[in-house]
Amino acid sequence: MEHKKISLFNIAVIVGALGYFVDIYDLLLFSIIRVPSLRSLGLSTDEIARQGLHILNIQMIGLLIGGIIWGILGDKKGRLKVLFASIILYSLGNIANGFVHSVDQYALVRFITGLGLAGELGAGITLVSELMPKEKRGIATSLVAGIGLSGAVFAYFVRQQFVTASGDGWRNCYFIGGGLGFLLLFLRVGVLESGMFKSIEQSVKVRKGNFIMLFTNGKRLKKYLTAILIALPNWYVIGILITFSDKFSKEMNIVGPVDPGKAIMVAYAAISIGDILIGFISQWFKSRKKSLYLFHIITVIAVVWYFNLQGQSATMVYIVAALMGFGTGFWAMFVTMAAEQFGTNIRATVATTAPNMARGSLNLVSLLFVSLQSSQGYLKSGWITGIVVFVIAFTCLALTEETFNKDLNYIEPD
Repeated sequence: MEHKKISLFNIAVIVGALGYFVDIYDLLLFSIIRVPSLRSLGLSTDEIARQGLHILNIQMIGLLIGGIIWGILGDKKGRLKVLFASIILYSLGNIANGFVHSVDQYALVRFITGLGLAGELGAGITLVSELMPKEKRGIATSLVAGIGLSGAVFAYFVRQQFVTASGDGWRNCYFIGGGLGFLLLFLRVGVLESGMFKSIEQSVKVRKGNFIMLFTNGKRLKKYLTAILIALPNWYVIGILITFSDKFSKEMNIVGPVDPGKAIMVAYAAISIGDILIGFISQWFKSRKKSLYLFHIITVIAVVWYFNLQGQSATMVYIVAALMGFGTGFWAMFVTMAAEQFGTNIRATVATTAPNMARGSLNLVSLLFVSLQSSQGYLKSGWITGIVVFVIAFTCLALTEETFNKDLNYIEPD
């Protein structure tokens, strides 16, 4: 491979990072402007919490379904085609979001946007993983995610700039997201397709993008399920503890108002740092698993601290949100490990479905969280849900194979 193709700052890495930046901006935008946007639609405080979780779950279902569709297409048609198509869909979805006038319309458009957003990360990580040499791919994918995740920080400042105290202007945030997506299409033009994919593209003997293959072999199924479930803490933290930090703060008698949009911004700023560092840490440890264990333990410590903030200040909530964010800064490593565990013919399918299955798991996590509330109360339900999530995640991490320095140029057998 030529030297210019192995630079950490080649065009695939740069454009991948910018693509994920827009992806995260759009993905987290609803959580950041949930309160003002739903209030402007006439919802009460209780309805904002209930309907907000409903809309978020609908968006996650879109991600779940979209992950399967884009993953299969990524292996059948190519990584770049999926990137272009998914960007167009979520950009149109965001523009449509600026015109909704009811909860049902909001949920439908977030579902469509979720479908589009599902294709960006998996295809991008697969492409970068296959273009980079094995010695650098962990750092390269971490840079993609670390830079990309700062899109949530940008979304917060866009909200601060355009959304007024009364809640007006939130529609402009969605229009900006759509515009950024279409701008991204022009940047994608210079990116090359993966050589590994091109080598099997015309082969009729290789089964490409066969999602069912993941379920017809016990060993593959185990690898796939554990690859997904090690990321459960990420969306438990972001989708429950951070997104509804205002509600948890009231339950814990926090002094001063807590803005969930600001909490998300702080958390994602820390996630960006964590996602960049974990690439270097895994290189230092020469192990993906050891770096993931470290970040999971940091997350556990932060979550325990979060539930012991009784009577403290709103500032402390943001500090703990940052630590929880840093701990969950393993998203790139989780997706990279998923990609590394499977052959070229189903790699995009796995790398695209795994993160979206993990995102979609928020539906099950929130179902457990909500079902416990009638008997355990809001606060206790939160930490019981967390215990379940972390037990599953650590168990699956223990069962996951080490993939550091693994050669990716191979085919998954039938």
